[in-house]
Amino acid sequence: MSQPIEDHDLGFQHDLPRLIGRRRALSLLGGVGLAAAGGLPAQAARCFALPWETEGPFPADGSNGRGGRALNLLPRAGVVRDDLRSSFGPMMPVADGVALELELTLVNADGCTPLEDHAIYLWHCDAAGRYSLYDLPDANYLRGVGVTDSDGEVGVTTIVPGCYAGRWPHIHFEIFESADAAVAGARSLLTSQIALPEMAAAEVYRTGGPYGDALRNLRRVGIPRDTVFRDNTPQQLAQQTLSMSGDPEDGYTGTLTIPVDLNADRHSAAGPRPGEASGALPPPTRLKR
Repeated sequence: MSQPIEDHDLGFQHDLPRLIGRRRALSLLGGVGLAAAGGLPAQAARCFALPWETEGPFPADGSNGRGGRALNLLPRAGVVRDDLRSSFGPMMPVADGVALELELTLVNADGCTPLEDHAIYLWHCDAAGRYSLYDLPDANYLRGVGVTDSDGEVGVTTIVPGCYAGRWPHIHFEIFESADAAVAGARSLLTSQIALPEMAAAEVYRTGGPYGDALRNLRRVGIPRDTVFRDNTPQQLAQQTLSMSGDPEDGYTGTLTIPVDLNADRHSAAGPRPGEASGALPPPTRLKR
């Protein structure tokens, strides 16, 4: 059912000039319609801070590496961009898959006020469930940083992520006080994951093509068995589930408001800061990433 779709050497500085109501519950269970949070101004909704989640083993933010070498994409010129589908810098591969226009709004959980000029680093697997720079050393697609406007909004074009064995389809992100903070290795204000709604994901995966076994993997996992989302309350799950509208042929729009607890103790977060390598990447696990 179709709905309308409402100089890599110059360094990072070269790149710089959105509760669980009925509609949100439907989105969580697989609806492809406008969520309550997506259709209201940020100030009109009560904000619940998104829970912290693991960054997984493939962040490429300097906190780990591959083959004994740290991987940190954040300082590279070109990382601030609004289309994540292609690789950048010296890398050429382009990600195949159904287009997804992300429309995210970052707000302060205390008062739902917009977070202007904040940076969000996004990364996720490709249609086949592979992560660039780790599973695919010669690609850096489906990774990038966006910076919010005065309304706390940021738009990014990507693809609908695939679904690999053991994990619900998801998008990783880290939020920083600014783009400068992201590149400088500051601790994130929030590290978490966005869940995809079941119905929209299944609709995409039925098209086959680059999505391969994604539909079978989706049917096997379920939110209650997901190694990350299963510990969250229904309210938390609703808050972190993307609202999607569109179809596989024309692509989708995904909206989400992300409330951030600016008073959270970031120093208690597990693992090193971005930019502080913790050594070689351990053997990949397909259960929690």
